[in-house]
Amino acid sequence: MPKDVILTPAGLEKLKGELEYLANDKRREVAARIKEAREFGDIMENSEYDDAKNEQAMLEAKIAQLEEKLRSATVVDSSGMSNDEVRIGSVVHVKDEKTGKSVKYTIVGSAEADPTANRLSNESPVGKALLGHRRNEQVEVAVPRGPKRKLKITKIEPVAKK
Repeated sequence: MPKDVILTPAGLEKLKGELEYLANDKRREVAARIKEAREFGDIMENSEYDDAKNEQAMLEAKIAQLEEKLRSATVVDSSGMSNDEVRIGSVVHVKDEKTGKSVKYTIVGSAEADPTANRLSNESPVGKALLGHRRNEQVEVAVPRGPKRKLKITKIEPVAKK
């Protein structure tokens, strides 16, 4: 049974855009590659044809995966919610009690997570620990490597519009 995919409205639009690109433009590109490779002659010993068919199979699998994500998606719109508690869609400012370093995280569903852009999944250790807490609360986070981190929530704001 597929697991529910939690998305912000921006994440939903991004997924729809990616699906539209793959289903239309990319499909046409791959079909043109297959047609061109067929023209090289015998397809039994044609590596161009094999490559194009493999790309087509991977593309169709990716399209099916995106369609399934969209079918099972739950969209969480935090724009009308209060900022008193960390939720999916919240932008959370935290301060590491040990280092004094301040960081701003956006809590999103796992489908939108991008740790390099400080977009943390609600299933990640830090994301899970922050959910449900309020401003000025201190949260202990068990991280995969190293000692537990203590983070103080300094500010909560609704999801940033993109």
